[in-house]
Amino acid sequence: MNQYPLWKYLLVLVVCTVGFIYALPNLYGEDPAIQISSVRVKVDAGTLTRAEQVLQKAGLTPIASQLDDQGAKIRFADIDTQLQARDVVQKELGDSYTVALSLLPKTPEVLRALGAKPMYLGLDLRGGVHFLMQVDMAAVSKRAEEHFVDDLRRILRVAKVRYQTIALRDQGGIEIRFRDAAERVKAQAPIRAEIRDLELTDGEDANGPYILATLSQKGLLERQGAALEQNMTSLRNRVNELGVAEPIIQQQGRDRIVVQLPGVQDTAEAKRILGRTATLEIKMVDEEHDLASAVAGRVPPGSQLYKERNGRPILLKKRLVYSGDNIIDASPSFDSRNNEPIVSITLDSTGAAINQRVTGKNVGKRMAVVYVEVRSEVRRDKEGNPVLDAKGEPIRTQRRFEEVITAPVIRSQLGKRFQIEGAFTVEEANELALLLRAGALAAPISVVEERTVGPSLGHDNIKQGFQAVAAGFLAVMIFMVIYYRVFGFIADVALALNLVLLIAIMSLLQATLTLPGVAGILLTLGMAVDANVLIYERIREEVRAGNTPQASIHAGYEKALGTIADANITTLIAAIMLFNFGTGPIKGFAVTLSIGILTTMFTAIMGSRALTNLSFGGRRLSGLPI
Repeated sequence: MNQYPLWKYLLVLVVCTVGFIYALPNLYGEDPAIQISSVRVKVDAGTLTRAEQVLQKAGLTPIASQLDDQGAKIRFADIDTQLQARDVVQKELGDSYTVALSLLPKTPEVLRALGAKPMYLGLDLRGGVHFLMQVDMAAVSKRAEEHFVDDLRRILRVAKVRYQTIALRDQGGIEIRFRDAAERVKAQAPIRAEIRDLELTDGEDANGPYILATLSQKGLLERQGAALEQNMTSLRNRVNELGVAEPIIQQQGRDRIVVQLPGVQDTAEAKRILGRTATLEIKMVDEEHDLASAVAGRVPPGSQLYKERNGRPILLKKRLVYSGDNIIDASPSFDSRNNEPIVSITLDSTGAAINQRVTGKNVGKRMAVVYVEVRSEVRRDKEGNPVLDAKGEPIRTQRRFEEVITAPVIRSQLGKRFQIEGAFTVEEANELALLLRAGALAAPISVVEERTVGPSLGHDNIKQGFQAVAAGFLAVMIFMVIYYRVFGFIADVALALNLVLLIAIMSLLQATLTLPGVAGILLTLGMAVDANVLIYERIREEVRAGNTPQASIHAGYEKALGTIADANITTLIAAIMLFNFGTGPIKGFAVTLSIGILTTMFTAIMGSRALTNLSFGGRRLSGLPI
């Protein structure tokens, strides 16, 4: 009696071994590092070599470096070296690259090869800034209506319907006025055929008949969702400049975005980067004048000298064809003819009309896409040191950054949709589509809430949280050993396994540990012991009733199982509800609580039962040390 088959012992052993392996990375800590990235230029081995060489000249020795999909990362022994290295490398690489501070885990290569990573630490544990941003959804619907005004004019012109005016109403909607009701009836069919997102309502007043066109609820929700997603994509792109190891950018409700930047302390700098604007300009390449003369300083009137992504000069005409405001979508794809990566562009009606006219007249010529961004930078002297004002604060200047990201040849007349070909790699096509799609925010955003957590406070939170878990863990272990003797020791071993498995699962899932999450861990430890207490009290009752020790152990585990399962399942349901309907801190608590319930069911029932069976199973016992 009270013996497991071999496969159950092996299952417990395997689960515990895997748990130890994936919990280990949390013991190694982190290295201060710099992270080199770029959304315009590929970060390759040559970039990393340049950075290492300039660091060597400056006497700043890194302890390790690596190249991955996100860019280059260089580790240092201390924070002072990290800060100096960031300035040196940024000065060497220039504005095309972003060199940001970061923290990288010191997990050994053996564990990294197995996919073992430490848990993410939340804002309250690491320190940083928290923003709650409101997206202006009224601007989304207004922009959609502005686009529809041009579309409606084109549709009615093609359908040869006479109208008086097409104008936006202050309270929303588009008003189309006609001379008579017959023209109004004639306009209904072509509008409905081409624009399905508009709801048309007939009306008449002292000025004559009209149609009120309003955006349908479905169309409005789709555009608002797309705007929110585009803003989140743009914000993620901009957060790269801050070098945040684990930024949290997520939707909250229908019109808000939560941005958490662990490790960032400069709130003004974070807001500047998150809220900055970037756009695109489409211009024709000046192929009539000599490029060499322009490079030598003789730039012809009406033209301007630019640089391409690879650093080569290119001469463009100053006249703007159209801007990125006319681009409503961009996505990477493949050319069906040669299977090469391309970027598919969709323009609004204004951009489509301009594109059709300009490209029709310039087949065989080149048209350039210019990335334009206004940056706020710290003014520096010749030695690269920041220039300070009378108060000792760095002086910032606004600088316009322009770069030609592609200049393809116009093969045929283009319209609303066209493709950009440029011998792209898959990565370059993805990056270009991202720039076109997320170079600017789709709708204005405003910060409605901001909080800053200092690094010292975050460090104190970690220390206090660890002390709370350790104190609670030790108190429970001592109580269990005193009160239940050998069985209490078995419960303590199961409790330690529970904690290890909880940390391992959170590390595997790359869940973020927050201060409420630490509270969830403490609650889990108490609940895990509660399960063992139910089992052991049941065993005591069986012994007092006169049952044999082996029968008492068997009955204790079997009869307490239902009560333990009921208690844990109801708590798990509550945790799932907290996760689904709660905000950030509540979700952090719910995550650790949910995982803890699952690990408790395994360790308190199967794990402790395996240890009990190994200790007492198959033996003739005169009594139980309980």
